Amino acid sequence: MAGAGADVAITFLTSGREAQSTVVDLGGFGVRAIALRCDVTDPKSVAGAVREIKKEFGGLDILVNNAAKYETVEFEKLTLKQWDGMFAANTRGPFLMSQASLKLLRERRGKIINLGSLGGIRPWATHAHYCSSKAALHMLTQVMAKALAPEVSVNCVAPGMIDLGEKSASAFMKGTAKQTPMKRNGTAEDVAAAVLFFASAPSFITGQILTVDGGLGL
Repeated sequence: MAGAGADVAITFLTSGREAQSTVVDLGGFGVRAIALRCDVTDPKSVAGAVREIKKEFGGLDILVNNAAKYETVEFEKLTLKQWDGMFAANTRGPFLMSQASLKLLRERRGKIINLGSLGGIRPWATHAHYCSSKAALHMLTQVMAKALAPEVSVNCVAPGMIDLGEKSASAFMKGTAKQTPMKRNGTAEDVAAAVLFFASAPSFITGQILTVDGGLGL
């Protein structure tokens, strides 16, 4: 986004040092950038972050709902706390952020881009809470696309297996790469390019779920 010329506000929950480092990196593109602590599950925290964005930038053109949780739990061992925590971050969070940002987005005929998942389309046996939360986010995307039109367009990027270089997941990633028609896992750049597509696309494109998975879900 910064490379395309956008001023950027990012949020963080606990990784303050990394967020400030990212702000420095963003400044290298010649744009304004800020980092705000925000718990997307907390309405007061969300409202405060949106107020700060308006104060710093005067408005909001694009909201990317990227904050989320992910974990693997066998179905019979899944606790209610884990279930509720997953939905709080992955479904409630985007809802709260979108609702709090709506006035600013309507003023600029803005866009909302949610980050879903292939897991919201395909069932994964050890991810009942995660898959369900992302499936709910996909439906929320489509509901909002109808509810917020014509002022605001709403779309969703649904990544497949994205390799973030974690050593603990290397064996698993090699296996999924073999199963993927494109014979590799996705990268952060693949996902970012899809988000940038929706950010710069005509507002007539709305309510879409774009799977970025190299064909893994086929």
